[in-house]
Amino acid sequence: MGVIVGPRVIDAGLSVVTVFLAPLAVAAGYPSPAQDYFEGRIDLNEHLIKDVTSTFIVRVVGQSMEQAGISDGDELIVNRAREPKDGSVVVAVLDGELTIKRLRITPTGVVLQADNPRFPDIHVPALSELTIWGVAERCLHHV
Repeated sequence: MGVIVGPRVIDAGLSVVTVFLAPLAVAAGYPSPAQDYFEGRIDLNEHLIKDVTSTFIVRVVGQSMEQAGISDGDELIVNRAREPKDGSVVVAVLDGELTIKRLRITPTGVVLQADNPRFPDIHVPALSELTIWGVAERCLHHV
């Protein structure tokens, strides 16, 4: 269905994790000669989080966004301060229920679009209460 479970705040004063940075790009096609050393560490906060004060991580439950590269069990980095626009992947609250969908603004109204043909789009009725809770910025996908 694409629901979220338990948003977690990323503390502005904390480094989530630092990892070693390889000094070269790794080929996804033909292999290149390997290097045996690393250049140092990088702080993932700097690369994954634009606004620490309004960023949350939510866990995805369901398959409705699979063709967007968002799978069951993945975690999304969601920015509550970012302005949603047509085509944004959003965490939406529709009549009190949380869902992750692609926001579509059409001449006939707002649609919360599933990125999986097995799931129907949600055409938001005029009298429904819709809040865009945040905009997804990154997907932490399990491989």
